[in-house]
Amino acid sequence: MGQQGQNGADQGPDAQAEIADWRHPVLLGLFISCLLPELLLSGADLRLWGQPFWRMLAVQNFGFWPGLLDNWRPNYRVQPATMFLTYCLLHAGFMHFAVNMMTLFSLGRPLLARFGGGAFMLLYLASAIGGSIGFALLSSQILPMVGASGALFGLAGALVGLHHRDRLATHDSQGPVVRAVLGLVALNLVLWWAMDGQLAWETHLGGFLTGWGVAIGLDRRAERRLPPPA
Repeated sequence: MGQQGQNGADQGPDAQAEIADWRHPVLLGLFISCLLPELLLSGADLRLWGQPFWRMLAVQNFGFWPGLLDNWRPNYRVQPATMFLTYCLLHAGFMHFAVNMMTLFSLGRPLLARFGGGAFMLLYLASAIGGSIGFALLSSQILPMVGASGALFGLAGALVGLHHRDRLATHDSQGPVVRAVLGLVALNLVLWWAMDGQLAWETHLGGFLTGWGVAIGLDRRAERRLPPPA
């Protein structure tokens, strides 16, 4: 979850039932890109190497800071642009990282089966950017935001959006889709309460909406590439 302060695609309603291997290079690449910073920073937190202030230094340089879109002075010239993606490589601690990575493997595998690696990466990166835009537009916090949950809620939005589209195609009830959306809202409310308000729900919302829209666009584009029926 986000936190403040700290292959071609098979098409049709049955495609979502397919699951890619958890060892898919794209999933492993995303996992390692988050694992390496967390190992480095967790080791520093435990004084196994480096200094405990390394995590604070990483957040200062790579977290998402809303003030950098206003009049704050960046630490380096491109920071106000790169932070729209670098924030999702950092986490507030090992448990934050572990929960997000379990979510990545759970949500990523069906989408990889449907889209393939290239389109999946486009979906993931677009959702990460959409999440940071949501935080920039909706949050009144001056604290930084870190975590992969903008991208992960984008994957959730993609799955819900595709399920909605598939059920429309077969004229099935949208009840499961509504229940999924309400479940995600309830999850955010519980987490917001449990974390005493330090939950970047704005990032979750931005990622979710972006993922939904991008997934529908990718699915329609893939359909247009299919050969006509014989």
